[in-house]
Amino acid sequence: MRAFSQQAQAALKPTALDTKTKELIALAVSVAIRCDPCITFHAKAAVAAGATDDEIGDAMGVAIYMGAGPSVMYAAQALEAVEQWRSQPQGG
Repeated sequence: MRAFSQQAQAALKPTALDTKTKELIALAVSVAIRCDPCITFHAKAAVAAGATDDEIGDAMGVAIYMGAGPSVMYAAQALEAVEQWRSQPQGG
């Protein structure tokens, strides 16, 4: 788990893409592969990174395109998770 955590930190470090963009990609991939815990984690991280509703909506469009019909349901879950994280006090 330590090695995976280190890999995740390296992957999300701002380089050619900033962290917000990388979290939007991670959220879209989470929806496309239908990973509930991943959606929760990356929805929170995208909100914390400053992703707007429009940016998240665009990411969900790509996820649905890449993940086909079932991703529509997971995109709805992702939007619900984003809404819940936005309603949390800062740092929650």
